[in-house]
Amino acid sequence: MSLAIVHSRAQVGVEAPAVTVEAHLANGLPSLALVGLPETAVKESKDRVRSAILNSGFDFPPRRITLNLAPADLPKDGGRFDLAIALGILSASGQVPGAALLEVECLGELALSGALRPVQGVLPAALAARAAGRALVVPRANAEEACLASGLVVIAADHLLELAAHFNGQTPLAPYQAQGLLRHAAPYPDLAEVQGQVAAKRALLVAAAGSHNLLFSGPPGTGKTLLASRLPGLLPPLNEREALEVAAIQSVVSHTPLNAWPQRPFRNPHHSASGAALVGGGSRPQPGEITLAHQGVLFLDELPEFDRKVLEVLREPLESGQIVIARARDKVRFPARFQLVAAMNPCPCGYLGDPSGRCRCSSEQVQRYRAKLSGPLLDRIDLHLTVARETTALHVPSAAGADSASAASLVAQARERQLQRQGCANAFLDLPGLRQHCALGSSDQAWLESACERLGLSLRSAHRVLKVARTLADLEQIEAIGRAHLAEALQYRTNLS
Repeated sequence: MSLAIVHSRAQVGVEAPAVTVEAHLANGLPSLALVGLPETAVKESKDRVRSAILNSGFDFPPRRITLNLAPADLPKDGGRFDLAIALGILSASGQVPGAALLEVECLGELALSGALRPVQGVLPAALAARAAGRALVVPRANAEEACLASGLVVIAADHLLELAAHFNGQTPLAPYQAQGLLRHAAPYPDLAEVQGQVAAKRALLVAAAGSHNLLFSGPPGTGKTLLASRLPGLLPPLNEREALEVAAIQSVVSHTPLNAWPQRPFRNPHHSASGAALVGGGSRPQPGEITLAHQGVLFLDELPEFDRKVLEVLREPLESGQIVIARARDKVRFPARFQLVAAMNPCPCGYLGDPSGRCRCSSEQVQRYRAKLSGPLLDRIDLHLTVARETTALHVPSAAGADSASAASLVAQARERQLQRQGCANAFLDLPGLRQHCALGSSDQAWLESACERLGLSLRSAHRVLKVARTLADLEQIEAIGRAHLAEALQYRTNLS
């Protein structure tokens, strides 16, 4: 048969659209044409494929070969199509049966010897192949990752010869069985290691229980970074859908090894990071830090030291949970449902309000320093807390119930109440949800409105006060929001005023 079809997958953001590799042999002078909007790395694949076929002992057909990667308007890059192209040529020349290739999808880069090399973005392709009802053929180095898509038949091989023997029925390859190598996550740091800071630990507990954003303000050395690093250990474990979303992002960027699966990510970019590094970008859009923190924590230390324009790009994803990178040719959508934790000093020298009296900053300097943070951004942070300097006494035992395990238990109970009641964490309640699940009595409503008016809070801030109060009630397993919950929630809005 002079025409062969092999299925494969491209990589666009964290999605894996289908690509059909068509190989056609025709009479004429020997040549190889590759069409279908291939990028440079894909154009070079024809040379890798030719050498791999010859070095594997197969005949490279001396005919006019046309390779089409459909759909033609979808950009293709990388070496992920090498294996599909090679099998297409072998099938079109009658060296591999074409019928055996119709029920599988193929990914893999070829070495000149015919060996298979791993590629990025296998997990999104595996999930898409499972949805399409096909098996997935991958290099053995990618097999464990592909098996995260439960129920998918994965065929793993080290060489093109193994796959040719498999499809020819000579030496069939058994479906790869997952070894569970990716499921051993390291433990998170324990909250009990933080000395003192009872109020900050309380705020951390509330933030974890309702998925609220949190801002710590205080002098240097008060444990702001230490506290922030403990937040992932308080959050509920990822369910299967969330874990696959996180692993798919890691698979695409290959910056974080998948042996951390299924842990919640904790990202801590330096304050010199650009806007593109934070939200993603590039001529071929790649995920940024907010996407790498999806379903986890994004920690921004020394918040005012970030460029103001960089911080402003966080406003939309904090509300929508996603980021859209627009280019002239296409748009790429990345998930960005992260929990923001930030830390800052109260003034340029860092010691405003410290009992030592070391601060010599003028009111104008303090105002200019805090003006680096816009009101709309601060509005989107639910909890503002001043972290005071603790005693320098060493080895002070933690208070009872201050370890991560006990705190995580309280968080899990509160989250379960929220999921049963409204199907999401309190931080993600929309306006109808607020009206239904955060209703107040007439006296409490009037008291809250008066307090918000005196404090000059925006309507968004008032809504976030309600969400935090709802979380405080859930931690106490109380259905009705009380005056004490509202008062504590308001306290978390006044620390930077």
